[in-house]
Amino acid sequence: MELKPVAATVKTPAQNFTGDVYMTPIYNGTEPSRMTVALVRFSPGARTNWHSHAVGQTLHVTDGVGLVGTRDGNIVHVRAGDTVVCPPGEEHWHGAAAETFMSHLAMLEAKPDGSDPTTWLEPVPDEQYQKADQA
Repeated sequence: MELKPVAATVKTPAQNFTGDVYMTPIYNGTEPSRMTVALVRFSPGARTNWHSHAVGQTLHVTDGVGLVGTRDGNIVHVRAGDTVVCPPGEEHWHGAAAETFMSHLAMLEAKPDGSDPTTWLEPVPDEQYQKADQA
């Protein structure tokens, strides 16, 4: 057994997010595990850019109300306790609803070669986000 101290919280890079988003690393697997877990906190209206994950991603909402959207226009409204599974390669975005904070555990695996499993794409336009928030 190993007790890991709480890692420092960092502000996420502005090129991949809209609004104020903070991330606290929880776990980075060591071989044979490739799992990464982080607590991600979104301020009201904050969200990721469009992105995909080579091995998929699981989001478990721990607090607040949020949104997860896919390229086909599917929008899921999520609340604390909900879990969303995004399959490998699915382009999606996620973030807080317009009037509340949202936090989730983001769980994903690195690629077998250890390279970054996330492909970051363009921002979600404000108009598209607002329409999703009101759906």
